[in-house]
Amino acid sequence: MDYHLLHIVTLLTVIAFGGEIRKTTEACNSDDLEGLMGFKNGIQTDTSGRLAKWIGQNCCEWEGIVCENAYRVTQINLPGLISTDKDFYQTQMVGQLSPFITLLTSLEILDLGGLVGLSGTIPQTLGLQLTKLQKLYLYGNNLTGSIPESIGELQNLQELALHENKLSGPIPSSIGQMQALEKLDLSSNLLSGSIPSSLTNLTAISVLYMNTNYLEGTIPFPSRYGEMPFLAFLRLHDNYLSGTVPLNFGYLVSLQRVSLSNNKLEGSLPSSLSNLLSLSELYLSFNFLSGQIPKSIGQLSQLIMLNISNNLIEGPLPEEMASLQNLQTLDFSFNPLNLTAIPEWLPNLSSLSMIYFAGCGIQGRIPDFLKTIYTSIQELDLSRNLLSGSIPSWIGSFTQLYLLNLSSNSLDSFIPNSISNLQDLGVLDLHSNRLTGSITGAFGIGQGNFGGSLTYIDLSDNNFSSGVEEIGVGGQFNIQFLNLSHNLLKGTLPSSLGRLSSIHSLDMSYNDLASNLPEVLANLSSLEKLKLQKNHFIGNIPNGFLNLRNLKELNLSDNFLEGEIPDGKPLTDFPGSSYSGNKGLCGKPLSPCKRMNSIKL
Repeated sequence: MDYHLLHIVTLLTVIAFGGEIRKTTEACNSDDLEGLMGFKNGIQTDTSGRLAKWIGQNCCEWEGIVCENAYRVTQINLPGLISTDKDFYQTQMVGQLSPFITLLTSLEILDLGGLVGLSGTIPQTLGLQLTKLQKLYLYGNNLTGSIPESIGELQNLQELALHENKLSGPIPSSIGQMQALEKLDLSSNLLSGSIPSSLTNLTAISVLYMNTNYLEGTIPFPSRYGEMPFLAFLRLHDNYLSGTVPLNFGYLVSLQRVSLSNNKLEGSLPSSLSNLLSLSELYLSFNFLSGQIPKSIGQLSQLIMLNISNNLIEGPLPEEMASLQNLQTLDFSFNPLNLTAIPEWLPNLSSLSMIYFAGCGIQGRIPDFLKTIYTSIQELDLSRNLLSGSIPSWIGSFTQLYLLNLSSNSLDSFIPNSISNLQDLGVLDLHSNRLTGSITGAFGIGQGNFGGSLTYIDLSDNNFSSGVEEIGVGGQFNIQFLNLSHNLLKGTLPSSLGRLSSIHSLDMSYNDLASNLPEVLANLSSLEKLKLQKNHFIGNIPNGFLNLRNLKELNLSDNFLEGEIPDGKPLTDFPGSSYSGNKGLCGKPLSPCKRMNSIKL
């Protein structure tokens, strides 16, 4: 080969390889590399296998790493939930969050959320070193300790998600310095102390979740109009907050969803709530709120969900609520409303699908005007009131109904035959009334669905006397809970009872049922509770009952059973009280059975 040509080829080769060498060298900043390796060394287990691929010096090509600007690492994306073209799957990393992570000073996104097993503390200097961070996701782990005060130095941070950890101590007031912050989620931790008033300085905040902690004190915002102007989603439920709902709460004009449930809030609802014209969901349950509902609530035209249950709200309810045309769920349960009747304006709420007025002191009959809302109602709970009269036959026109709870009233007469029209009913609770006649209608529900729609039936504490033979005949295979106790039911347990393959709890105690215990009960392999006491059952306990491996509660006492209790688990694990009052029964856990001595000639 010509010398000059060889020289050119050699020179080009050196240039090419030299460029590649420089690229490899420059591809990962030494501090970034040290920080990533420090993080990796803190992890003992990585079920995703991503860290095992972190080999060599070129960290910019590692899975989950993004580099920009002179080969500095700007993103670490290692979430626990991994999505593919076809599916999602959960992975886990077990180990310590290494403080070496703070060496990656060009980071803009740090996503270690949902790794489940990541423990340790948040590095105290994180806010001082990772000043370029825009999104920080450490949620869904096992992190402990406090939130570092330095976190307020993250002036570029837009999203901070630390929820579902075990973080403790106070919320640092420095968070109020984070002017760019749009989403803050500190929920489901062990945080204590009061909510910092400095949060009113978060002018960009739209999502603020601090629910399910140990926070106390009052709600410190807003103090004036214009604070937190973009706040749309607020969750403070499941804490120990006290005081009143702030008088100026209506100044948070962008609110769409608010949850203040399960705190210690008291006093009346402020009339300023009427300013929240974008509000769609309002949860105030399980507090000590009192007084009457302000008439101005009728101006919340976008309201879909209103839950003020378990408070001290008094009646009457304002007629202005009839203007809530978009309302789908209304829950006033367990308030001392002491209504003489169900409000007549209720049918005006054309979008209403769920009505809960349990424990509100409602008197009288179930009004006929309710039948005009039959097209949309999915759940109706009027339990624990003072209702009297019969269950109206028009209840069968509520064909969308999934839950019907009329328990703990003074309703009498029969279950109307029309109830069998409720083909989608899943929960039927009529216990503790004065109902009579047959229970047949209940087992005709949902015949249009394979296996039936009902999963929960409670007809206990009534005066029903017949219909036991229909249990299981109608194909209600999906029943999980059946309580017919404390009635006047007669007859025998049908063999069709063995078709209730999904049942977990069966209570037919305190009736007048007789005959032998059917062998088919042994087929109910999911059964956890079986109560048949205070009846007139005779004969032996079937040996097949030994197959009821999931049985945790059994009561066959006060019947006329006899013979030896089948020897083996779970039957021998129950106390003697489960079998007492059966004079003919013997064997563990009762007294041993007496054996006839052989006769000597």
